[in-house]
Amino acid sequence: MTRHEKDLFAWLIASFLFGKRIQQHIAKAAYQVIIEKHQVDTVQKMSACTHRQLVSMLGEGRYARYDESTATRLTALCAGINKDYGGEVRKLMGESADQRELAVRLQAFDGIGPKTAEIFIREAWPR
Repeated sequence: MTRHEKDLFAWLIASFLFGKRIQQHIAKAAYQVIIEKHQVDTVQKMSACTHRQLVSMLGEGRYARYDESTATRLTALCAGINKDYGGEVRKLMGESADQRELAVRLQAFDGIGPKTAEIFIREAWPR
């Protein structure tokens, strides 16, 4: 995967959605609605969304079972990336010495556990 910021953010959101106990086709649909249809493809764009807008996009992708908590966690994720990493996933990665450190940094965010971190790192970490 390239290290372009939009690509990294999109992959982080995909990893976040796919890392949950939800059917893969639903996670994919939610990703497509958020990133592709509504073009919420940067930390800044997602940060500008209201809770209701995020819930609506998740619902549009049929990610309804966890829409409220996921919207809350996505908002917190973006707020944390803004606060700690200047709004850039690339900086979050750049400040990590290795994959293990990146996993620790990712798991500091609510809603990101070992599986989500593993999914993200597997494709995003430079080879």
